[in-house]
Amino acid sequence: MSRALLELKGVTRRFVAGEKDFIALNDINLTINAGELIAITGASGSGKSTLMNVLGCLDHAASGSYKVDGRETGTLTEDELAELRRDHFGFIFQRYHLLPHLAAIQNVEMPAIYAGTGKSMRVERAQKLLERLGLSGHLEHRPSQLSGGQQQRVSIARALMNGGEIILADEPTGALDSVSGKEVMNILLELNSAGHTVILVTHDEKVAAHAERIIEMRDGEIIADRVNTDRPISNEKTTERLPSKPTQGNRLMANIGLFQEAFVMAWVALISHRMRTLLTMLGIIIGITSVVSIVAIGEGAKRYVLKDIEAIGSNTIEVFPGSDFGDTKSMDIQTLALSDVTALSSQYYIDSATPNIGRNLLVRYRNIDVSATVSGVSPSYFQVRGTRMGSGVGFNKDDARRQAQVVVIDYNTRIRLFGPKADPLGQVILVGNLPCTVIGVTENKKNIFDTSKNLNIWMPYETASGRLLGQSYLDSITVRVKDGQPSKVVEDNVNKLLQKRHGTKDFFTYNLDSVMQTVQKTSQSLALLLSLIAVISLAVGGIGVMNIMLVSVTERTREIGIRMAVGARQSDIRQQFLVEAVMVCLIGGVIGIGLSFVIGYVFSLLVKEWQMVFSVGSIVTAFICSTLIGIVFGFVPARNAAQLDPIEALARD
Repeated sequence: MSRALLELKGVTRRFVAGEKDFIALNDINLTINAGELIAITGASGSGKSTLMNVLGCLDHAASGSYKVDGRETGTLTEDELAELRRDHFGFIFQRYHLLPHLAAIQNVEMPAIYAGTGKSMRVERAQKLLERLGLSGHLEHRPSQLSGGQQQRVSIARALMNGGEIILADEPTGALDSVSGKEVMNILLELNSAGHTVILVTHDEKVAAHAERIIEMRDGEIIADRVNTDRPISNEKTTERLPSKPTQGNRLMANIGLFQEAFVMAWVALISHRMRTLLTMLGIIIGITSVVSIVAIGEGAKRYVLKDIEAIGSNTIEVFPGSDFGDTKSMDIQTLALSDVTALSSQYYIDSATPNIGRNLLVRYRNIDVSATVSGVSPSYFQVRGTRMGSGVGFNKDDARRQAQVVVIDYNTRIRLFGPKADPLGQVILVGNLPCTVIGVTENKKNIFDTSKNLNIWMPYETASGRLLGQSYLDSITVRVKDGQPSKVVEDNVNKLLQKRHGTKDFFTYNLDSVMQTVQKTSQSLALLLSLIAVISLAVGGIGVMNIMLVSVTERTREIGIRMAVGARQSDIRQQFLVEAVMVCLIGGVIGIGLSFVIGYVFSLLVKEWQMVFSVGSIVTAFICSTLIGIVFGFVPARNAAQLDPIEALARD
C-alpha cells in the first residue's frame, strides 16, 4: 500500500485585491501518494497554479492543514520551508527559470550548493544528469545558447539534483514544439517509473492523458478527482538509470559553498554592469583616498616636525636662573655654577651636560666685521645638542683645560666671513679682542625651528670665562637625558638636585619634550578633524552603494525567486547581497588605497623637504572601513531581497 506523501485538509488560500477578498483555493481536501503521476487540470484562473505553489511550499495556505510526509507545514518557519523545498521537491517551470549568466552545469548545481553537497560530488552528479538527459555537449553553454527543449531538460536536471522525490511541473511542454514536448514528457514518465512522484499542472488534455490520476479544478475547487483509465501505454523503454540521490553535506560545507557562490555571483553582477559599478564605487574611492592620504600627510608632517625638534635637542632640559622667562630679577641671580654641571653629569639619568655663557660680540676676519653670538660651552655641548660637524672637529677636554683659543663656527658665520668656497679651518679670527683659530664648522641643517640668519660661534667655557668675558657664573645649563629615561621624571630629579644644592629654587627648567608632545597632540587632532571630514564622503559613498544595491534587488527579483524555489533560505539570500555590497566597497577601497600611493608619488616629486608616510595601520583601517560600509549600507538591500515572496519574485519579468 502506497504511503500518503502529501495531505491537504480544508486548505483555503485568499488574496486581497483592493478592498475585496479573492479566494483562489476553497476548502481543498487532497491526498497524493508516493509514486503517483498526477495531472492537475483546469482553465486559466481555476486555481491549479496556486495549488501547485501551496504543494511546493512556495505559498502558504490561509487556513487548513497541509502535511508533507506527515510533517505539518503551517508551523514551519521560512527557513524550514526552504529546507523542505530543497530536500523533497524539484520544480520544472514553463518558462524554465534558468539563470542567464550561469552555464547549464552551474544552473543544475545550484540546489546542491544550498544543500551543502561537496563541490566535486555536485559537479559529478550535475554532469551525469545532463549527460543522461542528452546534453553532454552543452555543459558549459548558457541558456541563451540552448533551444527551448534543451533549456527544459536543464530545468529537469536541476529538479533532480537533490533527488527530487516530488517533481512539480508547471506546464512543462507549454513553451515547446511538439517534438521537444514529447521528449520532455517521456523524461517525466521515466522519472515516475523510477519512483518519483510527478505532479503536472497543465491545461493540455494530451499531456494530462499520460497521468494515472487526473484532478480537475474550477473556481478554486476540485470538481473531479478520477483515475485515468484511458492512459496510453508507452512503448519506449530505457535501460539507463538516473544517478542516485547525492549525499548531502553538513551545514559547514553548505556555508563554505554558499560563500563561494556568493562571491562568484557578486563578481558576475559587478562585471556585468561595469559603468554602474564604477559610479557606485566612486564615493568609496574618494573617501578611502582622502582618509589614507590625509593620514599619510599628517604622519609625514608630524615626523618632519619631530625630526626638526630632535635636531635641536628634543631630549634636553634647559636650566635658567629666575622664576620663568621674562623674570626681571634673573640678571641678578648668579647661583648657577660649573659645580652644578659636574653634579648633574654624575647622575645615572643624565647622558651629558654643558654650561652655557654667551654674549653678542664683534667678530672680525681681515676686513670683514660681523656681529655674532659667542658662547662658552663644554666639549660635550655638541653631543648634548646633537650637532654634527660639517668639517673639522670640535674642541676637547685638553683644549678646555688649557683655555685654548679655538672656536667652532656655524655655517652662516662661515658664509659671512669666508664665503662658500674658501676653507675656514686653521684661519684666525678676532672674537672681541681675542684672536682664535677656527677648528671646526657645523653642518648646515635646514630646520623649521631655526630659520634665522644668526651667526654662532662656540669656544671652550674656560676660555670664554677666563680670557674673554671674565664671568664665573653660568647663564644656563643644558643636560641631555639618557636614552630610555622618562623625560618628565628626569626633569623632576634635576629640580630636586639643584634646589638641594642652592638651598632655594632660584632657577626654572624648560623641557623641550613638552613641545614634542604638544606637536604630536596637535597633529593628531588635525588629522582626526580632516579624517572626520573624509569620513563624510565615505558615508555619501555608502548611501550610493545602498541605492544601487536596492536597484540591483529590483532587477534580480526573478533570480531571487528561482534561488528560493530550489532551496535557498532567507539567510542565504541575505548573505549573497551582503557579500556583493562588501565586495563593491572593498574593490573601491583597494582602488582608493592605490590612488593614495599615486598621490604620494606625485607629492614626493613636488615636495622635497618631507614625504607622505603610509602606515600599515591606516591601510588596515581603510579595509575595515570599506567592509563596515558594505555591511552597514548593504544590510537594507540584503534584507529586502531576503524578505521577497517566492511566488511574486518568480512572476516578475
